[in-house]
Amino acid sequence: MDSAFDELYEKYHRDLFQFLFYMVRNREQAEDLVQEVYIKVLHSYGRFEGRSSEKTWLLSIARHVAIDFFRKQRTWRQKIMDTFDWSTKPLHDPYPLPEEVAMQKEEIQMMYRCLGQCSVDQRLVVVLRFIQGLSVAETAEALGWTESKVKTTQHRALKRLKQQMEEEAAKGGWQHEKVPME
Repeated sequence: MDSAFDELYEKYHRDLFQFLFYMVRNREQAEDLVQEVYIKVLHSYGRFEGRSSEKTWLLSIARHVAIDFFRKQRTWRQKIMDTFDWSTKPLHDPYPLPEEVAMQKEEIQMMYRCLGQCSVDQRLVVVLRFIQGLSVAETAEALGWTESKVKTTQHRALKRLKQQMEEEAAKGGWQHEKVPME
């Protein structure tokens, strides 16, 4: 098992980190979630039947880990919203977002910000299809969806991204007539 685990880690660590980073938009949190994925892999490797590729299987586990993270965040965020007096204590984060530091081009920064406006399902599909490079079938398998649902979600995500980018471009005066997304 050790050699198989080491091989999985070496082959897919970067893909898992990248997937989770795009989902949670925080480097440290993505690193923590990658570790959670590998803990789950250690516990469930004996049940892997090989019906899908290892990468698809790992991304499926990563998807569940990300969804669990978002559920915990929603609960945590609601507790803060219920107890924090926003009118007397405004919050200000002086540090730039990780994508602002990591991304150099204005168009990519805008696309990444707009991706945050998409639903979690839409982000999952965009990241798996266009950043991880999975096919529609592989994406469907990783998410446990039908190919039709992946295609529909992808279409809606791209439409939403395009709309958000055009709105942001209009607000910010970004010099580009239309945002080419499709």
